[in-house]
Amino acid sequence: MADPKSEQKKKLALPDLFKKASHGEAISWLTCYDYPTAYLQEQAGIDMILVGDSLGMTILGYDGTLPVTMDDMIPHAAAVRRGAPNTFIIGDMPYMTYQPSVETAIRNAGRFMAEAGCDAIKLEGGGEMADRIHGIVSAGIPAVGHLGLTPQSASMLGGFRVQGKSAAMAKKIVDDAKLLEKAGAFMILLEMVPDRVCKLITERSKDCLIMSLGSGPSAHGQLLIFHDMFGLYPKFKPKMAKVYGNAGEVILNGLQSYVREVGSKAFPQPENYFSMKDDEYNELLQTLG
Repeated sequence: MADPKSEQKKKLALPDLFKKASHGEAISWLTCYDYPTAYLQEQAGIDMILVGDSLGMTILGYDGTLPVTMDDMIPHAAAVRRGAPNTFIIGDMPYMTYQPSVETAIRNAGRFMAEAGCDAIKLEGGGEMADRIHGIVSAGIPAVGHLGLTPQSASMLGGFRVQGKSAAMAKKIVDDAKLLEKAGAFMILLEMVPDRVCKLITERSKDCLIMSLGSGPSAHGQLLIFHDMFGLYPKFKPKMAKVYGNAGEVILNGLQSYVREVGSKAFPQPENYFSMKDDEYNELLQTLG
């Protein structure tokens, strides 16, 4: 049953995000991949949700994001929309769903909007993706850029490491941010970029919101991976993640208790199962002879 508070909450739109930033209020952004988590995030007041291709790692168990397809993403994005009907939801474009051509990019971006009810899409890449951003925006779809550490291109970037530490590389990121903004991106995510580079880009942006993932406090808001912040991803813990509660440990302890109680027959207790009236049971026995 829907929470009345959720039904009364105003649907967050693009102007609301820009208004919040203009008032100096930081925008909160989290990843999400399922209905119950989306419901909780909306109740908590999260501004934006990213249905990230990180689900390839956190949900599907791949070592990276490259195997993720649109057919993987759409059902998860639709489930998140059902759980958070009033939150601003961004669908993450998987590998090779936008790189081949502008037309390919528009078609797949449209799937997020039509089939999952997303409010915007996100894609990775700098100036070389400006025409994709322009095409998608021209088709009436709000677009988010992604610079710095771009996981789909991690092999070209030398692995999962900070990007823009040298002056030359930092300038490229600054230049790329401006190109994406001019192409029509309303927002750019900076992932693992030095904090002062993030500050420069934020100060120079005019009609574009800048979001940080491990790139410091000077952006218009922050993004975290949900599974990182609650200890739910077992393979590693990124430096930029803050653990707000070790749900992974709580769940593991509960699972171990369950195994012990089933083994010792401490579970189930009478309150955990259903019984039958004696007269009905006796009648059953008579019927069975």
